[in-house]
Amino acid sequence: MLLSIKNLSKTYANGVQALREVSLEIPTGMFGLLGPNGAGKSTLMRILATLQEADSGAVTLSNLDVLKQKDEVRKILGYLPQEFGFYPKVRAQALLDHFATLKGIVNAKERKELVEALLQRVNLWDARQRKLGEFSGGMRQRFGIAQVLLSDPKLIIVDEPTAGLDPAERNRFLNLLSEIGENVVVILSTHIVDDVSDLCSNMAIINKGKILLTGEPARVINEIDGKIWQKKIAKAELPKYETAHQVISTRLVGGKTIINIHSEVRPDVSFAPADTKLEDAYFHQLAMTTNGWRQAA
Repeated sequence: MLLSIKNLSKTYANGVQALREVSLEIPTGMFGLLGPNGAGKSTLMRILATLQEADSGAVTLSNLDVLKQKDEVRKILGYLPQEFGFYPKVRAQALLDHFATLKGIVNAKERKELVEALLQRVNLWDARQRKLGEFSGGMRQRFGIAQVLLSDPKLIIVDEPTAGLDPAERNRFLNLLSEIGENVVVILSTHIVDDVSDLCSNMAIINKGKILLTGEPARVINEIDGKIWQKKIAKAELPKYETAHQVISTRLVGGKTIINIHSEVRPDVSFAPADTKLEDAYFHQLAMTTNGWRQAA
């Protein structure tokens, strides 16, 4: 299974260019789409989920034209948006059974077995008689995945799925996605770098509607390894360092500002080599587009 996106563009009526000739090749497995809020991630996800029209470009899923054969695509599509509606007073097992009926699973025995199996799979069996309104955010997300899996999809799209989840629920959800992603195309759209680093075998960084970088997370990290330097400074010194160096990120620790900069060589002995992470590659790409830096040869 291969999802191929070629030169996809979208401009809204207010003039905002959400996507600028986006091209991606997404194979079976977990694919991370990483970008800040407003980067174009949700627009791309809605187009792939057949909920929004593109202005131009092409999208194919194996032999299906995603932009034209929407009904056929929906038969093999699972979509979990960041916010989705649910019936808070309905019990989980009853609601999943209702969704299964809407999916066309009319055989009562087959439907019962499928619903029970999915509730087990997403670790909600013990909560099957609880009302959805009593579920935590993570439990609702796992219920959403159970609903997505009713149709045995070949393409699954999840948009910002771990935003607001506590660490334990985040781990449960990511483990579930990882298991699902072994046999289907799963696109994880997020601004949380660790989600992509922990989970995805391939990724892309998007900002201002343009794809900035693609590749395996390990390769992306390796390309900037040895080029990220760190130093602790006084907050008042930050403008001076931003003028003199490519500062890609800052954080406040114990009243001091720690800066990470990108440089081919150590700027001076006061800088220490940083333990390079995917977030450094992410911040470097965003800083280049924001500040107009040119990629070093």
